[in-house]
Amino acid sequence: MSSKESKRNPVEPGLALSRTGSDYLALGLATFGVGYLPLAPGTFGSLVGVGLYLLLRIISVSRLGGLTDNVLTTAYGFLIVQLAWIVCVTFVGIWAASRVEQLAARKDPGKVVVDEVAGQLIALTAVPVALASWWPIILAFLLFRFFDIVKPYPARRLESLEGGLGIMADDVVAGIYAAIGVALVVTIRWLI
Repeated sequence: MSSKESKRNPVEPGLALSRTGSDYLALGLATFGVGYLPLAPGTFGSLVGVGLYLLLRIISVSRLGGLTDNVLTTAYGFLIVQLAWIVCVTFVGIWAASRVEQLAARKDPGKVVVDEVAGQLIALTAVPVALASWWPIILAFLLFRFFDIVKPYPARRLESLEGGLGIMADDVVAGIYAAIGVALVVTIRWLI
């Protein structure tokens, strides 16, 4: 077998497997490195989302807190930072997931976890900044994993969208459901 034949794509004969720099960038962004783990890559992707949230929270709150002593201003400032990151991760994730889906030649490859990162960040938007406790973060993680697995309406339907949009959309919905759940539990606990 010649070296030219060994570089052929077994899925689509005649298509070379040469990857570009943007292909490797898409793989890195779509997998966050944990997508290649053999067990539960989605759960590890969610943990990356929690880690990113904690990093953003520490940096934002320390910088915003230094600018103002007002807790509400700090909370709103962090929410803006958090929403900006969610938008960026989601749109970059759509591109990266689409490209990895093409490279893998299969719908929603398991190694793509950027959707879990975005969904987990959305779930964490309901965690109050002023609350210095771990339980809302753990609750957001557990609720997101539950809704990501169960895929309540319209998540399952959105999953059938083409390319990266379908990969990302169901996790965005799961993140929204989880955020609502966290907000309800935090509010009920605050009222009691």
